[in-house]
Amino acid sequence: MRNLFVLTIAILSIHLCTFSQPTVKSNESKKVSILIYDDGTWEYADKDSHENYDAKPISNLEIPRIKLGDNIISHIGYSFLFSDKNKQSKWVAYKLTSEEANKLCERTDKFLTDPSVKSGTATDADYSGSGYDKGHLAPAADMGWSSSTMAESFYYSNMSPQLPAFNRGIWKKLEELVRTWAVENEALYIVTGPILTNGLETIGPNKVSIPKYFYKVILDYTEPGINGIGFILPNVGSSEPLQDFAVTIDSVEKLTGIDFYPSIPAPRQAQIEKTLCINCWSWKNSKTASKAKGDTKASTSVQCKGTTKSGDRCNNKTLDPSGYCHLHISQQSMQLNNSNTQSAPSKSEHKSTTVQCSGTTKAGTRCKHMTSSQNGRCFQHGGN
Repeated sequence: MRNLFVLTIAILSIHLCTFSQPTVKSNESKKVSILIYDDGTWEYADKDSHENYDAKPISNLEIPRIKLGDNIISHIGYSFLFSDKNKQSKWVAYKLTSEEANKLCERTDKFLTDPSVKSGTATDADYSGSGYDKGHLAPAADMGWSSSTMAESFYYSNMSPQLPAFNRGIWKKLEELVRTWAVENEALYIVTGPILTNGLETIGPNKVSIPKYFYKVILDYTEPGINGIGFILPNVGSSEPLQDFAVTIDSVEKLTGIDFYPSIPAPRQAQIEKTLCINCWSWKNSKTASKAKGDTKASTSVQCKGTTKSGDRCNNKTLDPSGYCHLHISQQSMQLNNSNTQSAPSKSEHKSTTVQCSGTTKAGTRCKHMTSSQNGRCFQHGGN
């Protein structure tokens, strides 16, 4: 009875945490962060103070806290902690750089038992006729930067039973989105896995547990801007936007019992993991970070050309060829209009004709001053 009670509470907690996170509606050009506390209360963060940290390189930053008795296994592309009871990994951790996110090697689709797991992994027989996909934890496309890492990604230690509608649907969309983020932010530290609880149904002769939920936590620890985000998704198909499944990293820690990113100094770690900033991330999949023939998408990220409401240059990185991130893409149109205004022939032949200044105020609106300057700007915005 006690196990049933604990399982019931765990499932209810997952449901509440996944689908009851505060919804933050804001101006798209503003980064809005919320702090979520243990008792479920939340508040707006006064500022993204964690963005101003001096992010010094940390070795093995992606590895969760190791407990006594844990046997961490490391391959070239990823590390993992295997559960003999569930015949799958509790977590898989790896660093994904923008260069690695550009696919080089083709999929092998050759599933193999993992020789490094001495107690034995799942096999083909477990999944045959089960109705479940062999769902990657570390995606094959994230491991496509060498033939060795691609082969490793098909070890059964990296597989978990996933319903086809989930594996080929929203889980795939999340994987593609994370690769976009890796290119935009230069490098990400990723931990992903199933939420393993007591009483799960199993498949195959090895009794491979069927998770009801999967998680993924992502950390951008490069300047400018340090951000973390988590996801908890039920093992079912869904057409809902990925934002609906975004949670704080703290929320994932409470459900899994895993301490993520323990190498980060405690005050910084606490701030990052309790903060959820939806607008700190782009939400448009590029599907692949590589630049295909005829593709106009940039293969390397650049700092956004946009201007924030405070008048500062945006710190976001972007792959968009316009040079503007998703929050400030509207400023591209404004810039084009300003350029057209400046280059359009004057209706008057007099050089003293005035036009509205093409500059942008600190509030983010177009300057209302009139100017006869040749560059179309008033004296406050660099007129000549």
